[in-house]
Amino acid sequence: MIKNGPVFAALMGAASVLLSGAAHAADVTTAAPQAPVAQDVVSAKSPWQVRLRALGVVPNDKGSVNGVAGSDLNYSNSITPELDISYFFTDNIAAELILGTTSSKISGGGSLAGTPVGKTWLLPPTLTLQYHFTDFGAFKPYVGAGINYTFFYNESEKPGFSNLKVDNHIGAALQVGFDYMIDQHWGVNFDVKKLFLETNWSADTAGGSLSGKAKLDPWLIGAGVTYRF
Repeated sequence: MIKNGPVFAALMGAASVLLSGAAHAADVTTAAPQAPVAQDVVSAKSPWQVRLRALGVVPNDKGSVNGVAGSDLNYSNSITPELDISYFFTDNIAAELILGTTSSKISGGGSLAGTPVGKTWLLPPTLTLQYHFTDFGAFKPYVGAGINYTFFYNESEKPGFSNLKVDNHIGAALQVGFDYMIDQHWGVNFDVKKLFLETNWSADTAGGSLSGKAKLDPWLIGAGVTYRF
């Protein structure tokens, strides 16, 4: 065997290259393909919320008849269904609009006690800006303040009176309440509002026209269900 010839040298060079490549390949670790990371899809909470309540309207029995000393007015309490729509600007700040209508009977008080005057329907849409507390888990209390504009319509009179008219009125509103959320969407609600409502009224009688102030200032006390979209 020829150990120093050119063929032997060529073979040794080729073997050296092959061994070097194999060693280099052994040092290279091929990274395993990464499994795609599952992404949690979190749906954004809707800013819209609605409530349906049974609403008790409890007016303040106060008023006057011009020119009649010691006169007063009384108003009947009522219960009515009420819808409110809320929009959340943030988790804490929301605006609420309530819609509902009810009727109230008007009668004399004081020196006119026992005198039935008539009946009026009222629609008191109220818009409040609320602050919601978010640190109590499912219990979500809130406070609010805003404005109310009350429409009076379909007035009717008792015998001896005619042309009963109660003026529409704008006033302030204060609010406190809470939602207790049963799950992500459904909850129960309790809510109390105070409306500052003092308006003018007038009516005709056989002896002439009467007019005065009607100081209703009602409490709106509601309980019902909440749905957050």
